[in-house]
Amino acid sequence: MTSLARTLGGLFDAFNREAFRLETLDDYSQSGSVDAYRLFLDGQTKPGDYNSDWLDEVKGHVDAGRRVYRVHILRRPLTPYLRFELGWGYATNAAAGEEFFILDVTDRPDPLPGVGDFWLFDSVTAAPMHYGHDGKFLGADVLPDDRGAEYVTYRDTALAHAVPFADWWAEHGE
Repeated sequence: MTSLARTLGGLFDAFNREAFRLETLDDYSQSGSVDAYRLFLDGQTKPGDYNSDWLDEVKGHVDAGRRVYRVHILRRPLTPYLRFELGWGYATNAAAGEEFFILDVTDRPDPLPGVGDFWLFDSVTAAPMHYGHDGKFLGADVLPDDRGAEYVTYRDTALAHAVPFADWWAEHGE
């Protein structure tokens, strides 16, 4: 793998089969769609171009036969940010082909205590994500490929305990 592909952005350009994301936080409000989150909090409607760059990227991957999917570990009641992310973000991104699963630990132990956010590419290359207490993205570490098996185990554990987002949202959506 080239040194460019050893960056998080490079991994998105280079993966062949799948990109998996584990989300564990209840607030990413200072990362990404800050303006859209403010609109949501103000009771405005979702802009027509909401998240368009990510939607284009996901659609390109899915159209090329690559899978983009994630599990979010969460607890109810949902924070305002999670109501935004799930209600606006997941519903929109799913239309582009991204798959979502929810691991709700409201009434059961978290099967992955202490495991933080990460991306895993092609079940080989893991990139743990770092966030501040305010939900601001601070960066990612692309790990050597020999660490991938550890993150495959985390992914498989999360998926084994998760349910499809649409099913969870139908029962618990706010």
